[in-house]
Amino acid sequence: MRNIIVEDLKQTPLEKQRIEIVERKGLGHPDYICDAVMDSISISLSKEYLEKAGTILHHNVDKSLLVAGESEPKFGGGTIKQPMLFVFGDRATSEFGEVKIDIKQIAIETAKEWFKKNMRFVDPEKHVKYQVELKPGSIGLTDIFKRKGKVLGANDTSAAVGYAPMTKTEKIVKKTEQFLNSKEFKQRFPESGEDIKVMGFRNNNNLKLTIAMAFVDRFISSEEDYFEKKAKILEETQKFVTANTDFENVDIQLNTLDVQGRGLGGLYLTVLGTSADSGDSGQVGRGNRVNGLISLNRPFCSEAAAGKNPVSHVGKIYNVLTYKIAQHVYEEVPEVEEVYIWLLSKIGSPIDHPAVAAAQVIMKGNNNLEKVRYEINDVMECELENIDKFCMELAQGKIQTY
Repeated sequence: MRNIIVEDLKQTPLEKQRIEIVERKGLGHPDYICDAVMDSISISLSKEYLEKAGTILHHNVDKSLLVAGESEPKFGGGTIKQPMLFVFGDRATSEFGEVKIDIKQIAIETAKEWFKKNMRFVDPEKHVKYQVELKPGSIGLTDIFKRKGKVLGANDTSAAVGYAPMTKTEKIVKKTEQFLNSKEFKQRFPESGEDIKVMGFRNNNNLKLTIAMAFVDRFISSEEDYFEKKAKILEETQKFVTANTDFENVDIQLNTLDVQGRGLGGLYLTVLGTSADSGDSGQVGRGNRVNGLISLNRPFCSEAAAGKNPVSHVGKIYNVLTYKIAQHVYEEVPEVEEVYIWLLSKIGSPIDHPAVAAAQVIMKGNNNLEKVRYEINDVMECELENIDKFCMELAQGKIQTY
């Protein structure tokens, strides 16, 4: 029997609270790059392990540092004086019996492919150096992968929490970054770099968005040109947000550090479209949570999910699964207004039998939890029973974790 707890949460749903703060770090943000690349490496390793060994072997590539390079932005196009340095760290299996697995090549080639696909102006051969520090795992943790069963044991004692539904603030913060980094937007505004951060602040039904966007210097001819293009992008953003929300008032500001009359020092200009070309380094786990947001009003897991293995590390599995279960409960039980799902693992215990699985729900109106308690319990049982299929979806990269 699984230890499942369902309880009534006596609090005001976030949507009805006065203050809400939500952040999203976008595609070219150094922290996002670290999460995305390291999770891509985990997916590549899982694929290689399945091909060479018939099973996913031990790995946790959730430690990395993207060290900012050095650049000299100029109107019409600047230069890269020193490339970025990408350090890949932690553990990965490089041998299976007599079979050798080139984890260093897999890591570097995966990173290069990610840059080619996602960053228009980053040449992964010229603008990035790579340092692979992936070592074999400990005997105790690697042995978990040799034990038989439908699912593996947890390789850590860890807790995670997820929630549903998203508020309209959370939705528009995420949508805004995705809009600004869409292919269609980049075609219309090529001067817009991929390094975009959106900070949303809701006060009752009033929304303020503060956006940081790296501009690409080769498309900017002068200070005047920069501010003209910035004004057009701000106008387009305002149209998009207004058309996709129903807030009473929407206030959007873009690149608020800018100061006219200070030349290059008063502008947010980059050579490659990311602050990592000179201004800001990145790390795994400092970016978005697994639902793509940093929602300060919500409880969240301290684990960095990106790069952890998808079959034993609950810091990844439970982190993502809690959101999936929460959404499933919300969709299946219409009497629920808001739901929080908690999963706690015990190292060594099968991942489909957490130490505790808890649902805290806020009921709509005068609905009674007792009428739906068993329905919620059944949803949680179903999700945990099928955790092996969920893990394979993670391994195949079908579920994004950043």
